[in-house]
Amino acid sequence: MARPSDAEVLDRTRVWLEKAVIGLNLCPFAKAVYARDRVRLVVSQARHIDDLLEELDGELDLLVATPAEQIDTTLIIHPTLFPDFLDFNDFLEIAEGVLDEHELEGVIQLASFHPQYQFEGTEPEDMGNYTNRAPYATLHLLREEAVERAVATLADPDAIYRDNIRALEQLGPEGWKKLGLEYPGA
Repeated sequence: MARPSDAEVLDRTRVWLEKAVIGLNLCPFAKAVYARDRVRLVVSQARHIDDLLEELDGELDLLVATPAEQIDTTLIIHPTLFPDFLDFNDFLEIAEGVLDEHELEGVIQLASFHPQYQFEGTEPEDMGNYTNRAPYATLHLLREEAVERAVATLADPDAIYRDNIRALEQLGPEGWKKLGLEYPGA
């Protein structure tokens, strides 16, 4: 697989953030931090998983050491290392272990996105999977404190997930494509 330029990776990721995550309100908390330029987007140059783990170490250290007013959340984007979702999913267990090594349980939360993301018990083409479909394999580092504050403002936090699935099912694959989000499975 030819590696896209960092500029292309960032452009496609921003389009996804703006049209899907924010535009479809898949994360009702994303718009404010994105508009305030508090989302750090990092294109990984890692050639191997060990290199990516080192980058994850560095990004965790940076996020914890930086005030939320400067960096609220970080997306580590890797355009080529994980073409297969199952390999990426296996890697997530290792990444969670890095959080434990840094003693960041309850401080940083890890979310994940992938072009072929598939929740257990679903079919690949199920629109509900698109809540976590991004142009590239992406690790999302969130401050647990920010997540807790945001969730505390909601009467039913689980409604986000249900509402997202309902909205994506109504949108359908053709609606997703019309947004300019033509990733595998769309």
